[in-house]
Amino acid sequence: MFLIRSGSRLVVKFLVLLLGVLMLNTINVQEAYSTMTTISSESDQIVIEYLRLHVDDHNKQAWLDAERGSWEPWLAQKRGFLGRKLFWDPLREEATVMITWASYSQWKSIPQGEIDAVQERFEKLALKATGMDSGNPFPLIFEGELLPQ
Repeated sequence: MFLIRSGSRLVVKFLVLLLGVLMLNTINVQEAYSTMTTISSESDQIVIEYLRLHVDDHNKQAWLDAERGSWEPWLAQKRGFLGRKLFWDPLREEATVMITWASYSQWKSIPQGEIDAVQERFEKLALKATGMDSGNPFPLIFEGELLPQ
């Protein structure tokens, strides 16, 4: 009977210790994540807008054509725009778009209405090129921002 009780105590101590370690790891991860996603709106540092879209293999050219007919010319005229790179992952059927801005404040000063209008043009071109009737043929999977180091 004594062995069962001491064994139970060991199990309880182990579980409490394990729970404590898990809680500490969760707290540290949250702190690291929050500091990484906070960029000052006053920052004059270069920032990269990072987007991932779903792009089927058979619609890759339609995506590229829609990008060229909408985002490419619009971005070229925006103050603070430094460049853009398009990537495609054939295994995941995902596109990655990396847009470099001279500063966070220049990027974020663009009115949302302008962005919405260009997105609407992009989707119209994409629908026509893919033969779809509605929706966005290339939905956004992820959006974020990166700081060069």
